Amino acid sequence: MTNTESQKNWRLFFGSGQRNEEAIKQLEKLEPPPWRQFSDRTNIPLNQNGIDERWQALQELLQTKKQKEIKRGQNFRITPDAIDVIDAVNAAIYLRRPLLVTGKPGSGKTSLAYAIAHELGLGPVLSWAINTRSTLKEGLYDYDAIARLQDVNQPGETEKNIGEYITLGAVGTAFLPSLLPRVLLIDEIDKSDINLPNDLLNLFEEGEFKIPELVRRSQDSQKNSETQVNVYTQDQNIKSEIVGGWVRCYAFPIIVMTSNGERDFPPAFKRRCLRVRMPDPKKDALNEIVKAHFGEQFFQDKNNQNKISDLIEAFRPDDNKPLERATDQLLNTIYLLTREVSPEAENEESIKEILFRRLNITD
Repeated sequence: MTNTESQKNWRLFFGSGQRNEEAIKQLEKLEPPPWRQFSDRTNIPLNQNGIDERWQALQELLQTKKQKEIKRGQNFRITPDAIDVIDAVNAAIYLRRPLLVTGKPGSGKTSLAYAIAHELGLGPVLSWAINTRSTLKEGLYDYDAIARLQDVNQPGETEKNIGEYITLGAVGTAFLPSLLPRVLLIDEIDKSDINLPNDLLNLFEEGEFKIPELVRRSQDSQKNSETQVNVYTQDQNIKSEIVGGWVRCYAFPIIVMTSNGERDFPPAFKRRCLRVRMPDPKKDALNEIVKAHFGEQFFQDKNNQNKISDLIEAFRPDDNKPLERATDQLLNTIYLLTREVSPEAENEESIKEILFRRLNITD
């Protein structure tokens, strides 16, 4: 076996925008390192035919209501000059470790999560957008105690199941037990409070968390035998059963945490992550990105080819210098200047000046 063949067998994710059916089969059989094993398969809710009905529902949800996600995954491209990104993703999958992806705004950090989910058939991406007020509990679950209290105090109303008032967050949903991992996007983690990265460490190490409101109910099982509770999840209209108040993953989620590099992280946090930087796309890569977004027929049109070539040259005049622009600025400009009804030729330079404005220029 040649080195190239060995690499192909090793890699599950290629960043090509194509579904990798063989990799999907391999992923289900992939054994984790001994120190990254979490719950066993008995935790996974399968029906009598051995089928994970929740996973089937996720695939249906993706196909019917998440077409934009599918398109985003299909259109993402990683070129050979960004092979370290491909290797980092695959290493994170094998080692069951979170991925910390840094890079300039618009370099494709967020889209990487959608590309992984699409290529490996892992259902809708679970996304948690971070701000300065974000807490770990917010990412795990929400318990609407006020609504429950209001319902209890309604005359003639029977008490509803506590699960009707609990909704798992994006992080909590990602750690539900399943045969295949979910893709979890924790977007712009560098905007978080200083404590959030450290708060995530225990979850990343143990692969489990508890919902105190359900744990207490389970401990009081002598008075109330209901220890299995169905709760809402981040997946639209899909509920999941929680046993004993604990959520324990079987397949550790593929976690993509993005950062614009606005702050550093504690060594303990960085030690538990695989870190990679998204490179600035070069001209060849930009051609492939344009082709993926606009389609082969559009790209092969001679009039469009000339326009695209000129715009890429103006957008990225030197491959060896840092790119202070985002890729979507190029896509917006191509879209605007190649339409049947587009700005007059004498106004094109003005349009390019507006749309190609460098990100490091103060407005």
